[in-house]
Amino acid sequence: MKLIQLPTQAFEQRLKQELEENPALETGKEDTESTTDDYDDLYDDSSDNETINTEDINIDDYLSDDEIPDYRTKANNYSADDEEKSVPYAAGISFNQHLLNQLNTVYLTDDEWNIAEFLVGSVDESGYIRRPIADIMDDLAFTQNVYTDEETITKILSIVQELDPPGVGARSLEECLIIQLERKEITPSIELATDILRKSFEHFTKKHFQKLIQKHNITETELKEAIGEIEKLNPKPGGSYSGNNRIVEHVVPDFAIRITEGELELTLNGRNAPELHVSREYSNMLKGYKEAKEKSKSQKDTVMFIKQKLDAAKWFIDAIRQRQQTLFITMNSIMHYQKEYFLTGDERNLRPMILKDIADEIGMDVSTVSRVANSKYVDTPYGTKLIKEYFSESMKNEQGEDVSTKEIKKILETVIQDETKKKPLTDDKLAAILKEKGYPIARRTVAKYREQLGIPVARMRKEI
Repeated sequence: MKLIQLPTQAFEQRLKQELEENPALETGKEDTESTTDDYDDLYDDSSDNETINTEDINIDDYLSDDEIPDYRTKANNYSADDEEKSVPYAAGISFNQHLLNQLNTVYLTDDEWNIAEFLVGSVDESGYIRRPIADIMDDLAFTQNVYTDEETITKILSIVQELDPPGVGARSLEECLIIQLERKEITPSIELATDILRKSFEHFTKKHFQKLIQKHNITETELKEAIGEIEKLNPKPGGSYSGNNRIVEHVVPDFAIRITEGELELTLNGRNAPELHVSREYSNMLKGYKEAKEKSKSQKDTVMFIKQKLDAAKWFIDAIRQRQQTLFITMNSIMHYQKEYFLTGDERNLRPMILKDIADEIGMDVSTVSRVANSKYVDTPYGTKLIKEYFSESMKNEQGEDVSTKEIKKILETVIQDETKKKPLTDDKLAAILKEKGYPIARRTVAKYREQLGIPVARMRKEI
C-alpha cells in the first residue's frame, strides 16, 4: 500500500534505496534463466540435524559488496527515448546579493553602510521590509553594535528604496506603488494616480469609483487612465528578480492518455515498471550450501542471512508487480468512467465521480483508489492533471439528472466571464441565472463555488 501511494519520482528513490540495502536484488534483464520462483527449494531446514564440520569456510568473501559490479546496482530501466536529460541552471546570485552589489556603487560611511546592509538583509522575497523602524533600530544596537536613531535609518532606507527593481524596500503596498510611480516620467495620469494612492488608498482598494471621482474632482475617463497606470505596477518587486534561485518542481506524470483513431489509449510511465530479478549469485550460494556434504555453524548463519535477503528481494519484486497492476487498473477505470471528457477536454462533460464509484468497479478498497488519486498525475491532450481533480460530488438538476459540481463551476465561471464589468453580478443574481439554466442551487453554494474558483465578490470585480 505504501508503494502504491508513491508518485513516480518518490518511487524511484524508494527503488534506489532498496537496491542499495539489498544486494540480492538486481536490475536489468537476467542473462540466464531466473531462479526467482524456485530458490526456496534450495534451503532445507532438515540440515540442522547434520554434524557441523569445524573447518572454517569463509563465505563472507562471496558476500562482499566489492564483488558486485557497479553496473548491477544501477537502474537501467529506460529506453533510449526515455533517457533523462539534465537541464543546466546558471548559478546566479541571491536577491539580497543583487541589492548589495548595487549598494556598493553608493558612497556611504561605515556606519551608514552597516545600516544599509542590515536593511537589505531585512528585505523579504517579495521585496518588502515589513518590520517597524523602531525594531530595526533596536536590532542594530543589539546585534551590530550600531547605535543610531529612527531619522537616520529612514534616511538610509530612502537610499535602499532607490535600488532596482523599483519598489524594493517598501514598507507597505501603498508605498511600493508610489515609489514605482515616482520613477516614471511625469504625466497627468501619473500625477493623478500618485495623488489617489496618497490620499484615497482605501477607496482605491475597495473600488469606490464614484467616491474617487467626487473627492478628486475628475472625470470617469481620467480615473480610468490613472487606474490603468496603477495596474501596470508590480505589487511584488522581489518576485520579478530574474536572479532569484527558486526550486522548480517538475511534475512527472505517472500515466499518459492519448487519443488514437477516436479511441482512448492509456500507458503507465515506464519508470514505474523497472526490470528486477533476484541475484543469481546469491541463489547459487544457497545451492552450493545445499550440495555441500558438511556444513559449519558459520555457514548456516550466513546462509540464513542470504535467504532473508532473497526473501526480501522476492517480496519487493512481487510488491512492484502488484503496484503496477493496481495503478493501471485504477487509472483505466477512471479513464473509461470519464471517457466523454477525455475525448473532448470539455470539463462540462465530467461525470460526477467519487472514490467509491471506482472502488466498486474494480473490486478494490476505497483507500486504495484514494492512494492512487491523491498522489498521481496523468498526462492528457489537455495538460498534465492531478487525478483527484477528476473526482467531484453530484447534485440533481431540474430534470432529476445527476450533474457534476465541476460542471456547475465551469458554467458559473463562464457566466462571470461574460458579465458586464461595470455592473458585476452578485451571488443572488448568479444563483438566479444558474436556476434558469437548470441548476437550482442556493446563494451560499454559489458563494462557496465562486471562492473555490478564486473569483472575488462582485464589488471587487467592478471595472470603470
